[in-house]
Amino acid sequence: MEINLIEVLFLIIVLSILFTVLKINRRVKGIKYNLYQLSKQNEVPENPINDELREFIGKGDDIKAEKIARKLLGLSLLEGKQYVDDLKLEKNNFN
Repeated sequence: MEINLIEVLFLIIVLSILFTVLKINRRVKGIKYNLYQLSKQNEVPENPINDELREFIGKGDDIKAEKIARKLLGLSLLEGKQYVDDLKLEKNNFN
């Protein structure tokens, strides 16, 4: 009986963490959208490297784009992939 109680508690904790992460993810997406809107309103110039990265993405060479983003922007592997993925999805989300 004691093992079942521990398993239930563990499951509750895992679900709690999962819902917290999902809530944070939604907030981050909202913040990204707000930053995008503010940058467009205030005519903040886009990072010049984005055009070069889009060229590689257009050719289907996402890995090369990720490598360049990591090298020039000082990103981790995951951050580089997310940066390139965001560039790919940018038109769908904001236009």
